[in-house]
Amino acid sequence: MDKKFPRTQVENISLSRMLIGTNWLLGWSHTSSSADEMIKQRYDSAQAFKPILEDYLRHGVDSIMAPFGLSPELTRAVKETEQHMGQEIIMIDTPTLDVTDSAEARRKSERIVKDSAKRGARLCLIHHSAAEQLVNKNLGQIVRLDDYTGMIRDAGMVPGLSAHMPELVVYSDQNGYDVQTYIQIFNCMGFLMQVEIETVASIINNAKKPVMTIKSMAAGRCSPYVGLTFSWNAIRPRDMVTVGAFTPDEAEEDIEISLAAIEHRFPDLEKRGSPNEEQAAFGK
Repeated sequence: MDKKFPRTQVENISLSRMLIGTNWLLGWSHTSSSADEMIKQRYDSAQAFKPILEDYLRHGVDSIMAPFGLSPELTRAVKETEQHMGQEIIMIDTPTLDVTDSAEARRKSERIVKDSAKRGARLCLIHHSAAEQLVNKNLGQIVRLDDYTGMIRDAGMVPGLSAHMPELVVYSDQNGYDVQTYIQIFNCMGFLMQVEIETVASIINNAKKPVMTIKSMAAGRCSPYVGLTFSWNAIRPRDMVTVGAFTPDEAEEDIEISLAAIEHRFPDLEKRGSPNEEQAAFGK
């Protein structure tokens, strides 16, 4: 029996502390357009997604973060994998809402939220590109946020915020908005982080709600051992790390590194290969 990954809770929903990341499934490498295209060529159908989803599930990693509205094939793969494995996959949707202050924009956002619920999302976190348009730094508020979290509640989902701008966490906590979890960029290299690592670490550790950290390996700019060991040791037991992988083998390595970091031991991994080892194997 594979060791099951530790869990946490957002409101009344139990989540694996490792969340399945999807940039390396949907084509956002944060490196180059050619890398993006490589990802899209590999993951071009629901069938292609299933092996890696099944691998995560075998270890109890059953929570996935994605903008599901952009990938019907991933949504289909989640549903078919649930049926095949006999296990729920908890969908954390990150839709981009139209936050223009108009009746038409509000109706559009309501449709987007309702579609998210129809797909089966349990949690709905407003994408940072929309949420950050509502920030008023002078007032220390996220104006009209209650309107959108209300839509999410009415659709039967738990509301949250994608908070690339760290102020969103602070302002939400200060004003008591109905926000039950946050997405926050956090990694040992400061990649894409808007302020220094120490400040973001302090915001995460003082947040009133559980935090879902992302970009733990700085989109491949540091090794999984370095990035994941840092992240797991810099957050609270209630917080999560979103971990994307390109293959099931990569997922296996990331899960073992993560479990080792949580358990304060060295991970059980095969050594990386080298040309010298290959030559020795062939007697050259």
